Amino acid sequence: MMDASRQATRFDAITGRFDPWLLGLIGALLCLGVVMVGSASVAQATTPTYYLTRHLVFLAAGSIAAAVVMRMELKTIERYAQWMPIVGLVLLLVVAVPGLGVTVKGARRWINLGFTNFQPVEAVKLMMVVWLAAYLKRFSEEVSASWKAILKVVGVACAFAGVLLAVQKDFGSSALILAMTAGMLVLGGANLPRLVGPLFALLPALGAMILLEPYRVRRLTSFTDPFKDPFGDGYQLANALMAVGRGEWFGAGLGASVHKLSYLPEAHTDFIMAVIAEELGFVGVCLVVVLYAGLVTRALWVGLQCMEMRRHFAGYCAFGIALWIGIQSTVSIGVNLGLLPTKGLTLPLISYGGSSFAMTLAAMGLLLRISYELERARRQVALRRDTVGTTPSPSTPAPVRASTAAAAPASVSPLARNEPRGTNRLRPRVEPTFGRHSA
Repeated sequence: MMDASRQATRFDAITGRFDPWLLGLIGALLCLGVVMVGSASVAQATTPTYYLTRHLVFLAAGSIAAAVVMRMELKTIERYAQWMPIVGLVLLLVVAVPGLGVTVKGARRWINLGFTNFQPVEAVKLMMVVWLAAYLKRFSEEVSASWKAILKVVGVACAFAGVLLAVQKDFGSSALILAMTAGMLVLGGANLPRLVGPLFALLPALGAMILLEPYRVRRLTSFTDPFKDPFGDGYQLANALMAVGRGEWFGAGLGASVHKLSYLPEAHTDFIMAVIAEELGFVGVCLVVVLYAGLVTRALWVGLQCMEMRRHFAGYCAFGIALWIGIQSTVSIGVNLGLLPTKGLTLPLISYGGSSFAMTLAAMGLLLRISYELERARRQVALRRDTVGTTPSPSTPAPVRASTAAAAPASVSPLARNEPRGTNRLRPRVEPTFGRHSA
């Protein structure tokens, strides 16, 4: 009994380790973001360091949020996951309440907290990832075998998207949440023919939402030829493309951007990638792409390792965060380079933005917590194997007497037991599953 208690104490004392690759990639993106926000925002306010100072404050607040999440057990987060869709919908509807909702540049998407404004859709992105991860863990077999389980997830995603479009007129975040949901369903083992049906049914609705808003139609038409109306609908994209072209291979030099001087709108937020291209050139753009590709790839790898160790909630959370960062960074870079129509999505971990920046850091804290618990689980498994290999089992039968041993057959072949050769009855093989497991 004492040995069992001592062994349990040894297991509880085992700690994990935060993934060094994730820490390095996140740190590199944050450092690059501080430098570029300071450079891109010099002409955006009355004082050159106004936005840089606020960005550092948001960085501190986001780091605190990330530290809190990094200290939370995943089982605690999973326990409250079922309430997140309700909380998310309430937050999205609060912006319509007079006195609480704040309108900025014609869009009502912020909640007035007194000392600052908060954009609830940024928290909803993380809530959707956590809720869907818990749902896929419990109902993965149903998702892969029935329509009902898929339609429930699509219904929650459409509820978020519908509120965003109706109340906040935020088409970009709506499309991002729907894309994240579809990607997590695919990784969760959803049957592709069953998934394609609901997605195709949503396309006419999304098309109607574009056609009902004239400014969205103008963004699509100006995207094809921004220089046709460079001082009107194509103003943002035309200046972004000129900034990118001016950077050439190695850039004009840090701080030497011309288009950030009141020519390029939102140079420190939505179009910060154009400033990076102008000041750091093609090499700088490639560096940013490599950093995001490395972060997304490492997050997917961590998720895959969790799935192999049957830590399904952690694995799906890692997949969701990887999809979130991958899709949003791809859209933001594509908009700045003229590959996609103009859309108001920030560049994760780099662009200035209080709510987006803080909640992305919270998501990074969750990703690091997943890597910590993954490493802790590995060490516990290794210790358990060492303990089993060196300590005799208390259930080992007593030595067989000579008379009994003489009466027993000398050996029994696997064929005599109707078992294949090489079968180990004491240690049955357990195959890892990916997206298909019992609830």
